[in-house]
Amino acid sequence: MTTMATSLRERRADSAGRARMREAFVGYGFVALPMAIFGIFFLYPIGYAIYISFFKWGIYGKIASIGTGNYRYLFHDHVFGIALKNTLLFTIAVVPLQMALGLAMAIVVNQKIRGRGFFRSAFYFPSLTSSAAISAIAIFVLNADGLLNKIIGGHTAWFENESTALWSIVGLNGWTTAGTMMLFYLAALQAIPTDVYEAAAIDNTGTWRTFWKITFPLLKPGHFFVAVVSVIGAMKIFDQAFIISHGTGGPNNSTMFMVLYLYRTAIYDAHFGRAAAMGVLLLLIIMVFTLIQRFAFGRPEVQ
Repeated sequence: MTTMATSLRERRADSAGRARMREAFVGYGFVALPMAIFGIFFLYPIGYAIYISFFKWGIYGKIASIGTGNYRYLFHDHVFGIALKNTLLFTIAVVPLQMALGLAMAIVVNQKIRGRGFFRSAFYFPSLTSSAAISAIAIFVLNADGLLNKIIGGHTAWFENESTALWSIVGLNGWTTAGTMMLFYLAALQAIPTDVYEAAAIDNTGTWRTFWKITFPLLKPGHFFVAVVSVIGAMKIFDQAFIISHGTGGPNNSTMFMVLYLYRTAIYDAHFGRAAAMGVLLLLIIMVFTLIQRFAFGRPEVQ
């Protein structure tokens, strides 16, 4: 009897082991295709860009190995310095704007107000609209004789003035992307337990104090996610700057951003190795910003 019981336990253990192996095999099968796509379309291009960044690479391929020559050139390139400065200024200005607008709109549409569905759609609509269409309308509105100047009684061509072009794009981009940040914040707001607000109501805590002492701290995971997404998007600004400046980065390089300069280096000048080096540096900068935010906001998990 003891032998039979032992044999039965062994068969059950063997069957359970095979079942776990089949389950693991099925799981890896589901993961394999997305990982293969990720490797082909993301990891391989990154690795290839790093590879060609160490060569003088033209239209017909590799010309010569120059080591870190492309990187040394960029560190001494005046236009690249301007593009880096503009990109950092744009990021520092637009990220707080996007986060503040997104949080404010999320708080509004999270309330039980009449027409809440309409306001959610209206706030999110600019994020769905084509960036090219919005930029074309903005050029018309912010022209010297455009609608804005007629309202305020001015004559400034906002996108054609070196001192206002960058900040005009900041305002335009902040408005068009705040709707997406609103959705992220709305999801984070709805994940906050209602019992904390009930406890605050029992203690007669005011609305403003409730926001700063309860809502805002509990939104830390949302702040982290929104900040990371916003910084990455801001560092990659291209389409609005390209359309508004007609691809030149003008006036006087005031709207020359890193991705736009990368595009001009690769497409107009056919310096693919130099453009690849620029892309690698942009990747490193984004990684540094992400790590800074990781340490600034702490763990992204819901506390």
